[in-house]
Amino acid sequence: QVRLVESGGGLVQPGGSLRLSCAASGSIASINNMGWYHQAPGKERELVATITTSGSTNYTDSVKGRFTISRDNAKNTVYLQMNSLKPDDTGVYICNADVAVFPQIWRTRTYWGQGTQVTVSS
Repeated sequence: QVRLVESGGGLVQPGGSLRLSCAASGSIASINNMGWYHQAPGKERELVATITTSGSTNYTDSVKGRFTISRDNAKNTVYLQMNSLKPDDTGVYICNADVAVFPQIWRTRTYWGQGTQVTVSS
């Protein structure tokens, strides 16, 4: 089985910064795309950022210039650096990854983490 575990959430003031991490573990053959999602209280989950194996990135408009997604392939880990945080950024941040698992190394499936809470408040 594959497990994704997020960390780094917490309480910050508006304008502050946080760095989220998501580490994948298990019988991993390879990891393709990875991403971060945001779910505000009472709202639907929305895509924040994605990154390919080679490092190509995409961001939703609301976080461009403030958030940066990156990955460390050797550690099977994806990061989200969040700067200039706003109250609207509050919510649960969930990572996902397209993973190939031994012995089915020719196909991938999507796995999700449990999420980490981010609260932006004065």
